[in-house]
Amino acid sequence: MQPVDIRELNSLIEKKSEFVDVLTMGMDKVIVGQKHLVESLLIGLLSDGHILLEGVPGLAKTLAIKTLAQLIDSKYSRIQFTPDLLPADVLGTLIYSQKTEEFVVKKGPIFANFILADEINRAPAKVQSALLEAMQERQVTLADTTYKLDAPFLVLATQNPIEQEGTYPLPEAQVDRFMMKVIVSYPKLEEERLIIRQNIGAKPAPIAPVLKPQEILDAREVVRMIYIDEKIEKYILDIVFATRDPKAYGLENLEGMISFGASPRASISLAQAARSYAFIKHRGYVIPEDVRAVCHDVLRHRIGISYEAEANNLTSEEIVSEILNAVEVP
Repeated sequence: MQPVDIRELNSLIEKKSEFVDVLTMGMDKVIVGQKHLVESLLIGLLSDGHILLEGVPGLAKTLAIKTLAQLIDSKYSRIQFTPDLLPADVLGTLIYSQKTEEFVVKKGPIFANFILADEINRAPAKVQSALLEAMQERQVTLADTTYKLDAPFLVLATQNPIEQEGTYPLPEAQVDRFMMKVIVSYPKLEEERLIIRQNIGAKPAPIAPVLKPQEILDAREVVRMIYIDEKIEKYILDIVFATRDPKAYGLENLEGMISFGASPRASISLAQAARSYAFIKHRGYVIPEDVRAVCHDVLRHRIGISYEAEANNLTSEEIVSEILNAVEVP
């Protein structure tokens, strides 16, 4: 590894990450509170990763991604997932034109920069897999032609934790494709007071774009330059390996509670998310607090809990917290 000049890198990151404050200010004008949701969207955007949001209806999940798309001057699509949805409704299809006597491509809503997959668990597995293939490969195949999706490409999928009737839970292998699973909670009392005032007052001014999509792509290259020390790398690996073999890390109480641990994709996502978090904080290097800040969102959906854990009301969230408390911080 080449030696890194941290001071030089720090000043470069400070300069290149200035737009983060502008984006956050733009979001704050529309979204009251929900700092964690806004931060998570920015981390997903900078890390080129997709986000699964879980929260009750009415918590500004749709509004957040729509606002972000408007601020970045990019194309936004909302797909409402329902049990009768077909893969062609998402990806597009071929339509026969009588005028030209040939098939023409009718592209679906997936051809956008920001996709809101609303209530993804309401659609059957065939539709879910069509969307997740596009997420993974960043391309769509219609008939015998493959079309590249425009970058940046961010999928924000939401699922309602309350209703289970008429839903198709996402299989673990599909959930693993999401870089982060973010739990959206209710706003605080004062925040909700502001929300009421904002919505019953004068009509807000239209949102003006403050960024171009190319600037996000350039920022991603800068994020890749952020320095991760070998001790931080080991810290990330220790956290992930503790989900696979808790006994080796002095967590005998978790033996039998985890049916399967986090995959290597979790290690990659944890490192990428920590880098993006450092970028948001205008820093050119990753510290343990960056890893801890994103750890729950990256790991909560990647740990399988056993029947024994369910019987003891132990959640993956609590397992991650126990691991963070047990693994030595560099």
